Amino acid sequence: MNRADAYAIVEQYVSNENLIRHMLAVEAAMRFYAEKYQEDQELWGITGLLHDFDWEIHPNLEEHPQAGAPLLRENGVPEEVVQAILSHADHTGVPRQTLMEKGLYACDEITGLITAVALVRPSRSLDDLKVKSVKKKWKDRAFAAGANREEIAHAAEEFDVELWEHVSNVITAMQRIGPELGFNRLGT
Repeated sequence: MNRADAYAIVEQYVSNENLIRHMLAVEAAMRFYAEKYQEDQELWGITGLLHDFDWEIHPNLEEHPQAGAPLLRENGVPEEVVQAILSHADHTGVPRQTLMEKGLYACDEITGLITAVALVRPSRSLDDLKVKSVKKKWKDRAFAAGANREEIAHAAEEFDVELWEHVSNVITAMQRIGPELGFNRLGT
């Protein structure tokens, strides 16, 4: 399985542009960490890209991502990717054992919070986004209330990366593909 194959699965099951952008953000963060830890960037990237592929057809916790796993297998997705996707949410009961599984869990929720912070900035860009802006919004529980801060902090800890270093890393990863995520480039 390569990225083109994985993206074809995304195109088959996902129509919501914001969901696709979220999946691309998680892919970018996963690729960043695969590079950092000298892991397989393609495998980690595909895992991030596919992690929410079934949200539109299974938009509830009773089914997502469990009901999507057979579809992934039918499409030839490697079992280690399927297992990582199954473990990316606590409600599945699938334990996170590998570094890639812990990375996916750590990169999922934080990308949403970073996106929300960038969107309320005057520049509407990731290019000038700093960790301090995320810290400021972190304290405001009414801002991006759906971003579970306890889960984000726990996921970073489980992945063995300090929370604000993690935020910095994910910002960097997302900056690399800012236009694909719908963000302006400064100076253009």
